[in-house]
Amino acid sequence: MILEICVDSVESAMAADSGGADRVELCSALREGGITPSVGLISSVRKVVSIDVFVLIRPRGGDFVYSEPEFDVMQEDIGAAKRAGANGVVLGLLTSEGRIDAERTRQLIKLARPLQVTFHRAFDVSIDLETSLEEVIDCGADRLLTSGGELNAMRGMNRIAQLNQAAGSRIRIMAGAGIRQSNVRTFVQGTGVREIHTSLNTRTPSSARHGGIHVKIGSHADEFSRFLVMEKDVRRFKSTLHGTRTGAEPEYSLP
Repeated sequence: MILEICVDSVESAMAADSGGADRVELCSALREGGITPSVGLISSVRKVVSIDVFVLIRPRGGDFVYSEPEFDVMQEDIGAAKRAGANGVVLGLLTSEGRIDAERTRQLIKLARPLQVTFHRAFDVSIDLETSLEEVIDCGADRLLTSGGELNAMRGMNRIAQLNQAAGSRIRIMAGAGIRQSNVRTFVQGTGVREIHTSLNTRTPSSARHGGIHVKIGSHADEFSRFLVMEKDVRRFKSTLHGTRTGAEPEYSLP
C-alpha cells in the first residue's frame, strides 16, 4: 500500500517523511486547490526528505482549460521541477468540452520523462469518466488520482472500484479526497486500490502575535493560524493502511 501526502510547506513534507509516507505531492495555495510551488520550495523540500517528491504543475486555480501562455508556463515549470530534483509531476488538462486534452497532455508527459506522471482530479470533472480513463491511459500517464467523479472518494467508492477494475495493470488508480484514518480501511477493502492520497492537515496556531483584524490579504487569509501535517497523524494513518488487505497487487510497468 502506498501513501501519498499532499503538502505545501517544508515542515509538512518533513512530517510526512518522518511519519512513514511513501511520497509527497508538493504544491502551494492548497486553499485554491493547489498550484505549482516555487522552485525554492521544491529545492528546500528535496534537501530534507528522503521520500519521493511529486510536484503539482498547475499555473492557476479555477478550471483546467489552459490558454497557450498558460501551457507555456506548465512546460517551463516541468523543466524547473526536473532540475530541482523532483521524482514526478502531477498535471491535468481538459478541453473546453470537458474531454481530456490528449494532445497537450502527451506533450507534457514526454517533456516530463524520465519522471513519473500523475494525471490529477481534473479527471473528475471530465464529461465521461470511462472514456477519460482510456484517454489518460493512451496519453501514457503512470497513475490517475480520482474521487470517482464525486465530492469525495467515499461517495465515489463504487465508481472508483469500477475504474480500478477497468484499468487493470495499465495504470495505477490512486484515490483521494476525504479519505481519513477512520474510513481508509473500509475504502480500500471496497475498491481494491493500492494507493491513497490525503492531506491530513491540522489547523495550527500562528506564531504571529499581532495582526490587523480589519485587514485580510487574500480571500482566504487567516494570519492567526495555518494548516500543517503532523507526523503522528501520518504514522497512525500509515499503520491503519498497512493493516488493510486487498489481495494480490497487479504488476505495473513504469518508466
